[in-house]
Amino acid sequence: MLRSLMLLSLLVVLGACQATGPRADFDVSRDFNQYQTWSWADPPVTYAPNNDPRLASDLTTQRVEEAVSGQLDVRGLRPAQDAASADLKVRASVVLETRRDNVTTHYGGGWGYWGPYWGGPGYSQTRTVDYQVMTLQIDLLDAADGRLVWRGSDSKIVRDRMSPAERSQEMHERAARVLSNYPPNY
Repeated sequence: MLRSLMLLSLLVVLGACQATGPRADFDVSRDFNQYQTWSWADPPVTYAPNNDPRLASDLTTQRVEEAVSGQLDVRGLRPAQDAASADLKVRASVVLETRRDNVTTHYGGGWGYWGPYWGGPGYSQTRTVDYQVMTLQIDLLDAADGRLVWRGSDSKIVRDRMSPAERSQEMHERAARVLSNYPPNY
């Protein structure tokens, strides 16, 4: 029972950390109806921390590219036949960071009659929990002037054990959340 309470409190705290939802920023002076085609920027996918083998791989790059291109297509943006004729350049960034939270668990202290006084003996225990958070950021740059016109990102706690199919599905869902705010409504 005690273990269940500790685990439940940990999950509640960590769940609150990821409930922020996708974020987006954009250049309000741009007419987003003018953007019809896109191509990948060079490099198409960047990673932070750089050269972290847990993160940067050809498989992850392929998953990111498939997920982002699929979501751009859903939003009416088509791949340019020639990269030089694209309206937008697209760059995705995958950031892995370790976050730390203090989790306090309270034991005892129930209401009722406990010997000569009301209340109950209780104590609390605080411990530090480290966890990994992955952020997918998608940048859309105007191909004509190279300036950033739209940026979206979404962060989520990383699950350690996932099959390749689950990793691919998770990346598609994350790209959909990030691009849910494109085109901007202003």
